[in-house]
Amino acid sequence: MEYKNQSLTKYLNDLSARLDAPGGGSAAALNAAMAASLVSMAVNFTLGKPKYSKYESGLKAVLKKSDKLKEDFLSLVDLDVLAYKSRDYRKALDVPLMLARLCCEAMKMLEPLIKKTNLNLASDLASAAVFLESAFTCACFNVDINLKILNDKKLSGAINKELRLKAKLVKRARAKMEESIGKIIRG
Repeated sequence: MEYKNQSLTKYLNDLSARLDAPGGGSAAALNAAMAASLVSMAVNFTLGKPKYSKYESGLKAVLKKSDKLKEDFLSLVDLDVLAYKSRDYRKALDVPLMLARLCCEAMKMLEPLIKKTNLNLASDLASAAVFLESAFTCACFNVDINLKILNDKKLSGAINKELRLKAKLVKRARAKMEESIGKIIRG
């Protein structure tokens, strides 16, 4: 089943059904795809506005990156389903690990956008940050369960160290977005 080209209703019906997959991993990837889409929307609503013209080239680069991330996240929706169905726990580990890494990368591009995009879309950027943090956290849960099954202490140690560092970055970035955008929205 390739959900990337199916309706959202089909995906959600399968997610809620008594099926082996999709599950939390693919749902996390979909959540991240929504975050990337919100970033693209914020940039698209900003491009062409004279007030933000000095940021135009940088915004176009962000748009290209956020559109690519959206596609990557959507691919992970399906890759997670395939990995789970394969019963290959190494593949089942690699997909959420990739998701966590991509969420971290996506989070890095948010804060600079606060002052470079239309302020009316600040809440959308905040939502993107929350979605990315959520997707990252869910991906880490899936990494943890697969590491437990694989029972490889060396691999677990290296991955856990990497994800602890990324978790600090993700949490700090989301909190900073909340604070900065809260000031814009609430004054």
